[in-house]
Amino acid sequence: MQEALLGFAAMFALTLARVPIAFSMGIVGFVGLGLLRNWNAALASATAVIYETGFSYALSVVPLFILMGNFVTRAGMSQELYRAAYAFFGHWRGGLAMSTVVACGGFSAICGSSLATAATMSKVAMPSMRKFSYSPGLAAGSIAAGGTLGIMIPPSVIMVIYGLMTETNIGMLFAAGVLPGILAVSCYMGAVAFTTWRDPRAGPRASAPRGPAGSAR
Repeated sequence: MQEALLGFAAMFALTLARVPIAFSMGIVGFVGLGLLRNWNAALASATAVIYETGFSYALSVVPLFILMGNFVTRAGMSQELYRAAYAFFGHWRGGLAMSTVVACGGFSAICGSSLATAATMSKVAMPSMRKFSYSPGLAAGSIAAGGTLGIMIPPSVIMVIYGLMTETNIGMLFAAGVLPGILAVSCYMGAVAFTTWRDPRAGPRASAPRGPAGSAR
């Protein structure tokens, strides 16, 4: 128990020193195993883990999902998703925030990463909501909430990792995430509608004839 607490404290200290968490865990694990057993065992364990993880066929889908998300972003599909959602909801009160949530759901179905979804849609949607004087809380909240859809709507990187760790059928996990993802999008849109109903100034109607395309670029 004492060794575990010391290892956790060392990892926490490395993290505070701005060492990436993965490297912090690796360093603490390597040094701890070397001190508790011997350095040859630590070297053999580190070599085996790096080889098995780096050459795992199942885990190869994770960087491919991230790469696909980068391709989609470079191709401008995130802006196209936002424009399409804006065409349906832009004329409503809080329509830009609703469009952001829907676009996040569509982008999540492509890249599978919550961080990538939130980072991409913040660049696309935030300028438009600022232009139409949306409240900072509603604008940031719609992007942050929509970003969480990345771990739920398939293909989800987290679902892939969970399926590999628990030996669960990944296809069944993807199928199980469809309806909760749609329900989450509907609930987020309902939350936006309720927020603008309570405070109409938080999300005014966007009546620009050309939509958010010009401000999103």
